Amino acid sequence: MSIPTPDVLSEASKKSAREQYFPTTVKSIQDNIIHHLISFQGRDPERSGASDIYKALAFTMRDIMVEKWIKTQKRYYAKEKKRVYYLSLEFLIGRSLGNAIINLGLWEEVDQAIEGLGYTLEEIREQEEDAALGNGGLGRLAACFMDSIATLKIPAYGYGIRYEYGLFNQQLINGYQVESPDNWLRYGTPWEFERRLPVFCVKFYGKVTSFQDEKGCYRTKWIETEDVMAMPCDILVPGYKNDHVINMRLWAARASRELDLTHFGEGDYIGAVQHKVSSETISKVLYPPDHNYAGQELRLKQQYFFVCATFQDIMRRYKKQNQTFDTFYDEVAVQLNDTHPAIAIPELMRLLLDEEGLNWEKAWDISTKTFAYTNHTLMPEALERWSVDLLGKVLPRHLQIIYEINQRFLDQIAQEYPGDHDKLRRMSIIEEGYPKMVRMAHLAIIGSHSVNGVAALHTRLLKERIFKDFNALYPDRFNSKTNGITPRRWLLKANPQLSALINSRIGEGWEVDLDKLHELEPLADDAEFREAFRQVKLENKTRLATYINLATGVEVSPETMFDVQVKRIHEYKRQLLNALHVIYLYQKFVTQPKLNLPPRTVIFAGKAAPSYWRAKLIIKLINSIAEVVNHDPRIGDRLRVVFLPNYNVSQAEMIIPAADLSEQISTAGTEASGTGNMKFALNGALTIGTLDGANIEIREEVGDENIFIFGLNAEEAEFERIRNSRTPEQICRENPEVDEVIEALADGSFSLGDRNLFKPLVDSLMSPHDQYLLIRDFESYIDSQHQVNEAFLDQERWTRMAVLNVARMGKFSTDRTIKQYANEIWGIPV
Repeated sequence: MSIPTPDVLSEASKKSAREQYFPTTVKSIQDNIIHHLISFQGRDPERSGASDIYKALAFTMRDIMVEKWIKTQKRYYAKEKKRVYYLSLEFLIGRSLGNAIINLGLWEEVDQAIEGLGYTLEEIREQEEDAALGNGGLGRLAACFMDSIATLKIPAYGYGIRYEYGLFNQQLINGYQVESPDNWLRYGTPWEFERRLPVFCVKFYGKVTSFQDEKGCYRTKWIETEDVMAMPCDILVPGYKNDHVINMRLWAARASRELDLTHFGEGDYIGAVQHKVSSETISKVLYPPDHNYAGQELRLKQQYFFVCATFQDIMRRYKKQNQTFDTFYDEVAVQLNDTHPAIAIPELMRLLLDEEGLNWEKAWDISTKTFAYTNHTLMPEALERWSVDLLGKVLPRHLQIIYEINQRFLDQIAQEYPGDHDKLRRMSIIEEGYPKMVRMAHLAIIGSHSVNGVAALHTRLLKERIFKDFNALYPDRFNSKTNGITPRRWLLKANPQLSALINSRIGEGWEVDLDKLHELEPLADDAEFREAFRQVKLENKTRLATYINLATGVEVSPETMFDVQVKRIHEYKRQLLNALHVIYLYQKFVTQPKLNLPPRTVIFAGKAAPSYWRAKLIIKLINSIAEVVNHDPRIGDRLRVVFLPNYNVSQAEMIIPAADLSEQISTAGTEASGTGNMKFALNGALTIGTLDGANIEIREEVGDENIFIFGLNAEEAEFERIRNSRTPEQICRENPEVDEVIEALADGSFSLGDRNLFKPLVDSLMSPHDQYLLIRDFESYIDSQHQVNEAFLDQERWTRMAVLNVARMGKFSTDRTIKQYANEIWGIPV
């Protein structure tokens, strides 16, 4: 679109024309909203509602971003910059409107414009659905990375899948999680551009043939395939007040032909549409992280679908200015966000070998210098593997290439470690057994020039425990990049009151340089500032209390301690440990009513994977505890338990600023990093946690005296699993308080007398082989919670600790993380 600004137009006319397309004043924003209501939506402005205004405002903001995005892309081409391609199966971006307004620097203008139309901006923002493009931490990290990449002006793109259905909508019925479809796109989204070009063909199944080309070289061809088309959908991501806009390109599956005319001509209408429906299933639904085997073929197809389309797009872009592949890795950097996109390694090899005719040695050199791999797990069962039979069926050529990669790699190992057959077995990409499996993490390590963990402890455990053999072979390949969060969304947007208080004392600038928050440290000793800080927290808690009442019917007091654990429900994250402490507190309040304990509101939220029955039983337990506690007149409002349904990014933006206590209590050595721990601390919550993931680095930054650490460390936990020095049964014998908690859980006190309902949880807790060591850490957890109580009763001390947490969180900005990726992995100085 070109702006009509010929020389004959006056300067005023030029300005007016520009404002029509790129509105930045209150009046021009209002004019554009009206324009979009009429032209894009066919609505009478006088009869439009909040949802209509939301769409019109979103289109207005998108117009501004498009102009900046076009200029950004032109700069990339003009300067021939190296591009980064961030491949992630998930991007949990949440809502886009508020983030766009803030990063474009138009908050005040938009706020006034919306008020002038008779609405509040908060009311309009509530009309937006959360973009359901991720499960949790990994997808949210990717979204934060996109924000920082745009803010730092790094030439990069995010690539993933445009899921039509998100994970699921979570309802709580009789305390149980019940899943329903999350059709977040049922009304469309104003934030995406569906591109009709370029559309790429993605192949599956078929067979592989070989031939000699005109030069006598051995070549292969993948034939008789089933084809699906990949259509790009672009979502724009603006940097913070810097006129730089990048895009995420998310692929939607489309049938290779609209209808199979053979079937249609024979009168078989159902057969004609069957292929179209099955083809487009690929991008229909986001899988939960703990999926079962039933859907693995579709999951594999999803992974290859977006990788294949992405590399065709990379090649298209690269070939615009290059005739050979000699400089490919100087112009292309590909970051694999976990192993989900690891099939990209044999895919690039296939393209270079089969399509471009390069020899193996050159193709492999290009490939390894192009790829970098981020590992996100310490859980052996979470390391992705595919059966050889399945991979060979769906991607026969890729299995051939993987076998060739593996054979050449094992030949190298055999030379360096002659006679060490056990090492060959441990390091092989192919895991022998029935069935044979392809270890995708091994493929990612062998095929990349960089392998990074996401916290210092995580990286050390990768090097010393999970991938010890590979670290010995590639000592320079492993590195640490501690995760972070974007301060634009997780403080400036999520907590405007605290942001305003910070600005009033140290000014702006911390939004792009989080280390500036150190200037708040002296204010921790300022009584006036502490009082203002407490008032902000109280306002956030009051807002959350209203939401809790609307969502659950439970009335909670903002004057109580808001004790919060919100994250995916999983045994290693130990929501069950928190629930045990709630039972402990309940028993104390009942049996010792005069005990000087601060009143608490314990808040849970999170989804369990539909097939993860034990995690779903934990949800039921929490709700059953809540049912007992919240209706016991002996307790009053001294203890409340809440499980908020359907946890998502927007809910997190409301919960996190209101939290007093942040529960980060995973078994040491199981959580790779965590980013919720950073969000809570940045918003003035104190952490109770284990020495796991980034908790260790948070402690280093905020100081031992400003965090509550308990439990075994990673080495002790590993040793305890082997030695089992104190069994749960022994602990219960020695500690009557622990025994009373377990007995209350076992005797039906929280299940209407049903002793069988929670028996599986009791059995796992009391098992000497409990790998998550809940009872082993429970005593220490109780002791640490006593310290929490003492600190909270002294509000001046608590506030001082909270202010210092905010002041010392500078390290945990994704701006720092992305600078490290760019400088140390991607070869792009920032």
